[in-house]
Amino acid sequence: MIRQKYVDEYIELYRSGKVRFNKERELLIEYLEERVLTRDDIYFKDEMIENCIKFGEKWYFELQPFQKFLIAFVFLYWKDKPNTFYRKHLWTFGRGGGKNGLISVVTNFLISELHGVQDYNISIVANSEEQAKTSPDEVHKTIKRNPTLQKAFKTTLTQTVSKRTGSVLKFRTSNGETKDGLRDGAVVFDEIHQYESNKDVRVHISGLGKKLPPREFYIGTDGYVRDGFLDKMKEKSLKVLTGEARVNAIFPFICKLDSDKEIDDPANFEKANPMLSEPRGEYAEGLFSTILDEYDDLEDDPSNREEFMTKRMNLPVTDLEQSVATWEEIEAATEKPMPDLINEECIGCLDFASIRDFTACGLLFRDEDENYIFKTHSFVRKEFADKYYAYSKHAMGEGRQKFAPIREWENQGLLTVVEGATIDPHTIVKWFVDMREHYVIKKIVADNFRLEVLRPLFEEEGFELEIIRNPRAIHSLLAPRIETAFANKKIIFGDNPLMRWYTNNVLVVTKKDGNKEYQKKEPIRRKTDGFQAFVHGMYRADEVSTGGTFAFSDIKF
Repeated sequence: MIRQKYVDEYIELYRSGKVRFNKERELLIEYLEERVLTRDDIYFKDEMIENCIKFGEKWYFELQPFQKFLIAFVFLYWKDKPNTFYRKHLWTFGRGGGKNGLISVVTNFLISELHGVQDYNISIVANSEEQAKTSPDEVHKTIKRNPTLQKAFKTTLTQTVSKRTGSVLKFRTSNGETKDGLRDGAVVFDEIHQYESNKDVRVHISGLGKKLPPREFYIGTDGYVRDGFLDKMKEKSLKVLTGEARVNAIFPFICKLDSDKEIDDPANFEKANPMLSEPRGEYAEGLFSTILDEYDDLEDDPSNREEFMTKRMNLPVTDLEQSVATWEEIEAATEKPMPDLINEECIGCLDFASIRDFTACGLLFRDEDENYIFKTHSFVRKEFADKYYAYSKHAMGEGRQKFAPIREWENQGLLTVVEGATIDPHTIVKWFVDMREHYVIKKIVADNFRLEVLRPLFEEEGFELEIIRNPRAIHSLLAPRIETAFANKKIIFGDNPLMRWYTNNVLVVTKKDGNKEYQKKEPIRRKTDGFQAFVHGMYRADEVSTGGTFAFSDIKF
């Protein structure tokens, strides 16, 4: 078995329980001990490893055990070939873990005379120029601060050149014009979660191999692009670790929580960010404190949970499906009594997406305590209620209620079951006309469906109608406000089990771009119309006065 002291030290930290590993790193150690370190055709260039570490600690910062471990595998060579054993390196862990700092050290060293390879050019690539410049800027500033380094390197804001080797370190954007014909020794791809495919990667690595040994570094924290380039790399990494792919196809250092349940124990944070392992230096202590503060803030602002899990814990939720609020938060919205809102101003809201099953109308008020108060009434087609909820059978004492007690809610005055092939738009407009006798309706906000039918009817009655052309486009905009309001118990539905049902049926889906949509947990029977009407009202909630003083009553409509 080949040995390397920094590799041995890091493995011992894991074996002794001094650091916590996630499953991917546990697999990495098993894979290394069984399939790599047992080989007799490879070796570590210990002198090169020592020089790189000393270079980094002298001019940049004290390197942590995991960083020395990673550096060691950058200089693992074949005995009978001029190439390194690993051409590709994947480093992915939580934000703040020092990926760019380590790349600054490694790339600065690789272009230097200490590496000793002439014209060993390195490109650092990212989707944006700002991100691509992160490490090159750090190298530039480090050299500018140290006269000794200035004797070895010539540096500008665009590139750094080794005076002895002629090697150039520069940044590029993935959509740059000058990609072809590159003659790099190494390429670094930063923020790889943003790559949807390997198209740009292929162009940038096409020139590798002309200068030995070629190296590719893929670094970053996970993101919201699913089935993209990073996901493919993670799949390949797992195959390497489990023996299903070529042993040296990639060196994968993947740090993340094993499950979202581990988030509630801060001791697990180091699974996602190896910088947080004990003993922590000054930087790591500050980072841990920041992450802990962000975790505590989730209690008041749960809308940041996905961002925290993805960027801090490196554990994105694929095709995220969850409720818009906890059941306790939904119950809290229906435990407060409905205030007397007579003569108070409000926003009328309507979800008219389907005229063959449910339609929900509503009025959104606000009070001086910044509560969002929502009165609602729904209309349900009898044929639909019979087919999916056994409405008529239940009235005759036959069968069982299915999915929703429509007749019970009807008896409570929360909805009206109507006859006919569709829900008559005149019925909807009449409800708002009736409500106008008691409340000041500033405008009515509705979705774009059946606009040609609704607009003339509302305008005939003198209502101002605002149409949301793309209802789903406002969901991501409003999600932080809605989720925070639920968490802080700032929503009042009154004693309304129908709204509890509507809200609990909402499926929050986070798309590839990170935007949220409120969909249905079940497409036919679990309706969300009342909640969607509420969302439409929240779109213009700021236009409602909060100066009213409300007395509480049990008024229903």
